[in-house]
Amino acid sequence: MPAAMIDGKAIAEELRARIGAGVADLQATHNLTPGLAVVLVGEDPASQVYVRNKGVATKAAGMVSFEYRFNKDVSEADLIAKVTALNKDDDVNGILVQFPVPPQISQQTIIETISPSKDVDGLNPVNAGRLASGLDAHTPCTPQGSVMLAKQTLGNLEGLHAVIVGRSNLVGKPVAQLLLQENCTVTMAHSRTRDLADLCRTADILVAAVGIPEMVKADWVKPGACVIDVGINRIDAPERGEGKTRLVGDVDFEAVTEIAGHITPVPGGVGPMTIACLLKNTLDAACMQAGLDKINL
Repeated sequence: MPAAMIDGKAIAEELRARIGAGVADLQATHNLTPGLAVVLVGEDPASQVYVRNKGVATKAAGMVSFEYRFNKDVSEADLIAKVTALNKDDDVNGILVQFPVPPQISQQTIIETISPSKDVDGLNPVNAGRLASGLDAHTPCTPQGSVMLAKQTLGNLEGLHAVIVGRSNLVGKPVAQLLLQENCTVTMAHSRTRDLADLCRTADILVAAVGIPEMVKADWVKPGACVIDVGINRIDAPERGEGKTRLVGDVDFEAVTEIAGHITPVPGGVGPMTIACLLKNTLDAACMQAGLDKINL
């Protein structure tokens, strides 16, 4: 029997509705409206789409959206100055700098400039360290959404073996920490892991976040496993016409669907959860900065 699709779009819509209700409650009880500032450098088409979508989602949730755009030649000093000003702006509860940035700017320096309390991407080393220590922290959005999908699908994750293919600071490492918090047995793997296919076949939960199109094949997957495909890759699609492309994940979707028990599609799986979790982090940040408890969603 083909795998059941994990409908990330529907689950994200439900989460965004609960976030919107939380924002309305915060406005009614504390006269406080969360604000999210997004900073874009350059004119990368994909980044422009992401920023536009984040702005639309922020406003739809009842939050205030701030957008700041810089040309690709902006200096690192000028970008740091803007982030520093946003750190001090009480109307801004969350700050997100859209990556990648041009080569004259250090991505790590920008990450470290963002105040940990406003770091809704969860990438500042303070938040990463708190997450690794099991402390309350802003958590990167894609890992957070990935684990939500697994929990929504499987329920209690305790004792399950999770294999994560990918070791990035953005996805691999934080998703490992989150799954450990759910009492999974977690194995980190990557493109240079020996006998990678054999290792993946031991996974009850297989998270693919390596950035290689359709790398995970059907014979890498344990029958009935839950497969979370974080990858999003654009590849040539000559069957659609000259110059056409299509989006695929890090998993060979058509083949793996015949083996897995549950699987996220690309698009429509993890992606919608990323923006929803960004809004959740912004709501949490607004509460924390006001000295309030987080709203239970």
